[in-house]
Amino acid sequence: MCTAITYNTKDHYFGRNFDLEYSYKETVTITPRNYPFKFRKVNDINKHYALIGMAYVEDDYPLYYDAINEKGLGMAGLNFPGNADYKEEQTDKDNIASFEFIPWILSQCANLNEVKDLLNKINIVNINFSDELPASPLHWIIADKEHSITVECIKEGLKIYDNPVGVLTNNPTFDIQMFNLNNYMNLSTEQPSNNFSKKVNLETYSRGMGGLGLPGDLSSASRFIKATFTKMNSLSGDSESESISQFFHILGSVDQQRGCVHMGDNKYEITIYSSCCNLDRAIYYYTTYENNQITGIDMYNENLDGTKLINYNLILGQQIMMQN
Repeated sequence: MCTAITYNTKDHYFGRNFDLEYSYKETVTITPRNYPFKFRKVNDINKHYALIGMAYVEDDYPLYYDAINEKGLGMAGLNFPGNADYKEEQTDKDNIASFEFIPWILSQCANLNEVKDLLNKINIVNINFSDELPASPLHWIIADKEHSITVECIKEGLKIYDNPVGVLTNNPTFDIQMFNLNNYMNLSTEQPSNNFSKKVNLETYSRGMGGLGLPGDLSSASRFIKATFTKMNSLSGDSESESISQFFHILGSVDQQRGCVHMGDNKYEITIYSSCCNLDRAIYYYTTYENNQITGIDMYNENLDGTKLINYNLILGQQIMMQN
């Protein structure tokens, strides 16, 4: 399970928590403009926008979990079990496998208007990357510097939702997640007044009581509410340091700690990594479960006109600065 968010200060940010009980040894991967993207059912793209994101690279192909491109467009795939329904090939559509969806969009589109044009022609097909890597059930959040959308391929077909809160978790479907926000319209950052009864003398006894009822469990529905409330009420300065720090604090409000979600045997779901991408400057920041220090990789410090993938292994161990 995962949580993705957008956040704007002076610059624009996009990122996610990646929650799972195991890792594929993913790397921060830069795809330069001349790397040949090969697709199973449509023509290859040999020249395209440069990308940076988190990916598992198999057979020299970047299986992106989340990424941004040089035009400031971001995209992330999140687990969507029981609802994702990929289709059979259609002759009048662009047939794109789920693992190709992020490269297909980010290699060609500079903004959401261009994304929507491509989505009008797309058919997400049920193709595995390999026998060892079957297609994952996913839905996606796509964001430019101003707006975001959610894309879900379900039994009824492809659904495209405007995402006014810039948040995505997992199940249920996005329309139900948004409707569920109605149940929490009483939440406030202010101290509550006594609406219970004028016949009973009730007083606040703690700070933060305006948030009573805000979910705190780790289910995807609850994380959607918690992340949305936290994000929509978050304030930070406009500097890069203040902005990314606040971004990671928002994600931290819904991260997963080892031991709290048991997956059977000796496996526990954890937040394997958290990412924050500056859409304006193409910098990919991340933390990992064992390493709270923010690490940054600037895409523009690389040769973006090359043909080979550029990979950075994650710094996994805790980084501690001793002051004495």
